[in-house]
Amino acid sequence: MKIEINTPEKEIFSGNVSLVQLPGIDGLFEILDNHAPLVAALKKGKIKLVSNGNTLFFDIDGGIVEVLKNKVEVLAE
Repeated sequence: MKIEINTPEKEIFSGNVSLVQLPGIDGLFEILDNHAPLVAALKKGKIKLVSNGNTLFFDIDGGIVEVLKNKVEVLAE
C-alpha cells in the first residue's frame, strides 16, 4: 500500500509499505494492505513502517490519518 506522511512544513515520507503502526488516541493500531476505509485522530508517539523487510520510525506530536483505496495519508504535527 502507498503511504504519505506530511507536516505543514514538508513531506516526511512517501512510498510503499506492507505495515503501518500508528499511535491512535485510544492506543496503537496497525494498518495492512486492503484495510477498510478509516479516519482517526493520532496522539504524540511513533509511526512504525515496514517496507521490504526494513523498519522505519517517525516521531509525531499528533495529527490525523485517512485510509482509502489502499492509500494511507498521515497529516502530522
